[in-house]
Amino acid sequence: MKNKLKKICIIPARGGSKGIKNKNIKIVDGHPLIAYVISVAKSSKIFDSIFVSTDSVKIANVARKYGAEVPFLRKKKFSKDLSTTEETLKIALLEYEKYSNVKFDICVYMTATDIFRNVIDLKKAVNCLIENHKIESCFSVRPTHKNFWHYDDLNSLKRMHKSMKFYSSRQIKKPVFREDTGIICASRAELWRKGRRIGDKVEILINKNPIDIDIHNEYDLFLVKKTFEYYKKINHKYLPKIYK
Repeated sequence: MKNKLKKICIIPARGGSKGIKNKNIKIVDGHPLIAYVISVAKSSKIFDSIFVSTDSVKIANVARKYGAEVPFLRKKKFSKDLSTTEETLKIALLEYEKYSNVKFDICVYMTATDIFRNVIDLKKAVNCLIENHKIESCFSVRPTHKNFWHYDDLNSLKRMHKSMKFYSSRQIKKPVFREDTGIICASRAELWRKGRRIGDKVEILINKNPIDIDIHNEYDLFLVKKTFEYYKKINHKYLPKIYK
């Protein structure tokens, strides 16, 4: 059963980022950001294909250098600021399946701008779908004990959930979980073909890394570089690596 399932890792990396120009290939410790996510995917040895979806020739060349496939560039109409991740993943999967003449069963989504992940968690996410056919998606989450508010349809401030009406110590209060699908998200391919990133029947991977940085601006990049330096000193298990 395990060997019959076709698995693909798709890494979206458009070139037109506004916060930092060419942020997906900014250098951290001698390597472009996208190299770290490609390296994790490769070292897991679980994928039939590792595909970088980009509209940039420069990013494509870097991705190929580090071992990913970029057989074609993403169309510009799917690389705009308001293009959704769901749309990007759907088009990337359908176009790659058409190109490769392979129909995939399990898809994994990871970004280059959130590099603090490890191979063990990646394998857990994929194995969750392999071992339990009822699960549609398994993805990274970050627990929080904070309360959240939002404006409802009448523009009134409301708590996001009734359980947030009650305050207690952090040790007693049950956490809520924030999706961090950019770190790791494994889903059934049939969901992506329908334009859905995750399904309704899910399992979660609690992200235990204390660092929570998704790079959107120069300050985020500065924090990542400093964190990287510190993690190298203590040989932290979430230290991003380029695997040989």
